[in-house]
Amino acid sequence: MNQATKKGLFLLLIIIAGNIIPVHTQELPGKKDVLRAMMQVNDYFMEKYADYKKPSSTDIIRPSNIWTRGVYYEGLIALYRIYPQEKYYNYMLDWAEFHHWGLRNGNTTRNADDQCCGQIYIDLYKMAPDPEKIRNIKACMDMLVNTPQIDDWSWIDAIQMAAPVLAKLGELTGDRSYFEKMYQMYSFTRNEHGGKGLFNREEGLWWRDADFVPPYKEPNGRNCYWSRGNGWVYAALVRMIETIPEDEIHRAEYITDFLSMSEALKKCQREDGFWNVSLHDPTNFGGKETTGTSLFVYGIAWGINNHILDRNIYLPVLLKAWNVLVKDAVHPNGFLGWVQGTGKEPKDGQPVTYDKIPNFEDFGVGCFLLGASEVYKLK
Repeated sequence: MNQATKKGLFLLLIIIAGNIIPVHTQELPGKKDVLRAMMQVNDYFMEKYADYKKPSSTDIIRPSNIWTRGVYYEGLIALYRIYPQEKYYNYMLDWAEFHHWGLRNGNTTRNADDQCCGQIYIDLYKMAPDPEKIRNIKACMDMLVNTPQIDDWSWIDAIQMAAPVLAKLGELTGDRSYFEKMYQMYSFTRNEHGGKGLFNREEGLWWRDADFVPPYKEPNGRNCYWSRGNGWVYAALVRMIETIPEDEIHRAEYITDFLSMSEALKKCQREDGFWNVSLHDPTNFGGKETTGTSLFVYGIAWGINNHILDRNIYLPVLLKAWNVLVKDAVHPNGFLGWVQGTGKEPKDGQPVTYDKIPNFEDFGVGCFLLGASEVYKLK
């Protein structure tokens, strides 16, 4: 090899090396930037919905302690733990006290949508213990534990609304019967609802409910997997795994499901970083969607932070998603665009656009804050 050839080869190797950026050197989002985005989105919501007592009024009137607001407060607590501001705490406490630490439809409700608020009541109790704060939610979940039914979670959203409540009560009281009931209900939804269960082990994703178990197909012929529905399960697994003790006998099973979902979600991420509302059919109401993407950001970032997901594999997925959320979804005034309203499948809440206000704004903000809270923890 002559000198000129050696020199050319050397220069080529330098160019190639310069274009290979190891994952560990990829620039992480600045903590101040992440916090700024969280505050921007949350301040918009708190200003617009300053009256926490006011019920949500869309197609029908719903009290503000339903699941949509519960998810928002899950996100606000995550922000408060990063940046403890008195106004955040008071906004949570005043809301809970207004509802007398109670559940829509009372302490005998088996509806997970009613039970979601209990996650906030328990977290607020842990900040300042008072038995009254958890009296109602504990009575409701004790009713679940002490009755034989295990088929209440017939739609996958319910797993996020209620499973973490059982996990938190088990952690708080030391009573493992909460963990066992959580597993029984999760397992029934996973393995039996719809005939064969709502989790497709082969594809690592969940059908939203029995309506979507095959032969239901998307226009492109593939199974229908709704983005936010899978996001709810993904977030629930995070909240379950991080709450239950290390020696909980079903912990490994939850982690296995989390890993399976992570692999499936990585494969269907859009090129721009978002996920479509229909995970396996970008032609069926395709386009950007913020809530599912935020929940996937939450789970992936948590998995990386807790050394459950391979950082080298998943950090690029995470950074692509987080960067596009901040760039394309967050308006200058803090409003979140590309949020699909309530529903259960791709066609609901359409059209999903940058400017459209969804029928509920609260849960979208909560999803974003949860995702951002784990991005903030990246090192």
